Amino acid sequence: MLPRAHRLHLDKDIKTLFAKGKGVFDVCCGLKFRKNALETSRFAVVVCTKVSKRAVIRNRLRRQIREIIRLRLATLKPGFDVMMLVRKEAIGKTYGELEKHVLASLRKAGIL
Repeated sequence: MLPRAHRLHLDKDIKTLFAKGKGVFDVCCGLKFRKNALETSRFAVVVCTKVSKRAVIRNRLRRQIREIIRLRLATLKPGFDVMMLVRKEAIGKTYGELEKHVLASLRKAGIL
């Protein structure tokens, strides 16, 4: 679980991020990011029902990606709002493969 200060959960912040944020996409996941005026970076993970109809699969992907981010919080640049968008291709990937794709997306965006 991400610390409370690093969670992006307000609806207005998420809508602003979708409207004005920049996007970076990978095979398994993509991300929308935008600078914020805070000293910490905030994250949200979105796994929609198009990825899988089964909640068990969606929740597992969400937990794995949150853990990947949580373990790297010290190395991530502060001052960003980031939303991870998971794609169907992430289903069946091991934790190591998923970690590789998430970190590649973060590097591409210049956050890692």
